Amino acid sequence: MRTTLPTSTSAPIAPHAEASVPPGNAAGLSVWPASARATSQGDVAVGGVSLVEAAERFGTPVYLLDEGEVRDRCRSYVRAFPDTDVVYAAKAFLCRALLHWVQEEGLGLDVCSAGELELAVTNGFPAERIVLHGNAKSPDDLSAALRLGVGRIVIDSAWEIARLSALVPEGTRQKVLVRVVPGVSAGGHTAIRTGTEDQKFGLSLTDGSAQHAIARILGQPHLELVGLHCHIGSQITSVKPYLTALRRMVGLLAQVREQHGVVLPELDMGGGHAVAYRPGETPLDIPALGERIRRELATSCTAAGIPTPRLAIEPGRALVGPAGVALYRVLAVKTTGERRFVAVDGGMSDNPRPALYGARYAPRLIGRRSTAESCTATVVGRHCEAGDVLATDAVLPADIHPGDLVAIPVAGAYHLSMASSYNAVGRPPVAAVHEGRARLLIRRESLADINGRDIGM
Repeated sequence: MRTTLPTSTSAPIAPHAEASVPPGNAAGLSVWPASARATSQGDVAVGGVSLVEAAERFGTPVYLLDEGEVRDRCRSYVRAFPDTDVVYAAKAFLCRALLHWVQEEGLGLDVCSAGELELAVTNGFPAERIVLHGNAKSPDDLSAALRLGVGRIVIDSAWEIARLSALVPEGTRQKVLVRVVPGVSAGGHTAIRTGTEDQKFGLSLTDGSAQHAIARILGQPHLELVGLHCHIGSQITSVKPYLTALRRMVGLLAQVREQHGVVLPELDMGGGHAVAYRPGETPLDIPALGERIRRELATSCTAAGIPTPRLAIEPGRALVGPAGVALYRVLAVKTTGERRFVAVDGGMSDNPRPALYGARYAPRLIGRRSTAESCTATVVGRHCEAGDVLATDAVLPADIHPGDLVAIPVAGAYHLSMASSYNAVGRPPVAAVHEGRARLLIRRESLADINGRDIGM
């Protein structure tokens, strides 16, 4: 069943009381939002909202985003990083409601395009608290940033220096950072390791590209170099790579002062903080990261004889990933060879991460309590691709059948933001859940939406 509701819809959905919870539920919910509560009937409530009732109301597939979880994670970062600019990496997921949540919690914003920037500013996010990234910013991206008064632009290549400088209005200066490749390999997959020489982002510390760019920017009257930036990868579980990168960045800050007599007041250490997608996985310890990063920064700067710069970090996935839950309806179950396939009404069009990175999830049967033995299954999507797989080695009841609901937690980041309309399957809606109420944030993409873009006749 699929439903389309007005965007103003906001109504309570009664939570179910937690009672006689089956064994293993505590471990099974370890990667879910903190508000998640299992019931004896096999349902789970998130933010006080029954997932079964949410599926009936909004249809499937649907994404639920726990507002309280997002806000709590924002606050935990602010506590772990005092006197630091905590900047939300909007590429993880962006919508108008989320913009207001992170703004109200005191965070800045990191955007990667004119589209993300316009969405933020036109919905009231202060432009001076926005950082613009991108390895290949278009003239439209740069023009929009200057027109809207973005706070910082991260220079990612030598080409951008002259291009941006030529666009800055006469009599003004644009604050910029230089993205440095510190030569640190970290991250959960080769496709998301961005701190080494063999990828598209940044300017190399090793071959002198970063130092050359810094010298050129310092000679540009329309650009104001205020600091350095680095981002070493994603899904990083250890503090150690950040400390290594930080020491190298402080070394470059000291080199800039020695060679140019300039003290750069800002250092942005990016994000990439790992979250647990399945029970037993270890997320990055954010309080430990905050304490050790700030201590190492102070120690390294003292040793180098330079002032301690203002620190910035850019969490994205770690703020919204664990706050999201995806709900699907089972369409078919079959066994091919020795593999059992559970096909659902979504797939790679709403979550391409397994196909891109081999991401792994822990699906859960929702809506009934099964007494059947467990089986190992592959949860696949509805698309005409052999690689349309949502979860491998999923542990599900052996009696799972068409009509059942399946929930996939940790679905708040890089799902809908990377979604497509492949096979003309519209992108799912997003609903916020909080304190027993659910409200639609993004409506389901309809066939009329898809047809409306096609003007070829």
